[in-house]
Amino acid sequence: MLAIDEHPLLESAVVITEFDQPIGETPSPVAIVEKLAFPLEVPIASKADVKSHVRDMLRFGGYKPTGRGKPASEYLRQAVEKSRLSGINLPVDICNVVSLHSGLPISVIDLDLVSEPLKIRIAPEDTNYVFNQTGQTIKLDGLLCLFDDQGACANAVKDSQRTKTSSQTMRTLSIIWGTRSLPDYTSTVSQWYCKLLNDFGTTQFV
Repeated sequence: MLAIDEHPLLESAVVITEFDQPIGETPSPVAIVEKLAFPLEVPIASKADVKSHVRDMLRFGGYKPTGRGKPASEYLRQAVEKSRLSGINLPVDICNVVSLHSGLPISVIDLDLVSEPLKIRIAPEDTNYVFNQTGQTIKLDGLLCLFDDQGACANAVKDSQRTKTSSQTMRTLSIIWGTRSLPDYTSTVSQWYCKLLNDFGTTQFV
């Protein structure tokens, strides 16, 4: 259901999770929300050089992963340092916990809001989308993105507003944006991610 263009650095993990009921009816447990902070003992700890490796991977297509365009995992760390990170909903909170402590960006979207074919590829020139409820847009030229038949809908920086999860979401598609320059790291991160998700739903790799 998902194709991935050849890329010299990308090592992604793609996960589908099905929940027994809408996620709005399953609040995030305290044990999950409490992990949205530092310092904590977690199954993995972000390697010191993860940040630079992730940025190098995103630069390959010509995108500049700096400033407001930096990877989402860096935003999470910054928010925690400023005590501005709080719970949103179950799958997003789990995504944020794993991304925060691993240093790898993770997208999580509502699978029922996208339509096939799905493909991960570098966005061409003049590609953009709205990423929040206020209508702000992000320029995607040269950035690795997930595309469906309507266009780009997720990436390692900011996911599209049109495919974000809501209280009614019952199926999610997650992408861990890992890099081949960190051997086995994406696999380690994805195993922890799936372990947390499996406590609340049924998870499978695509």
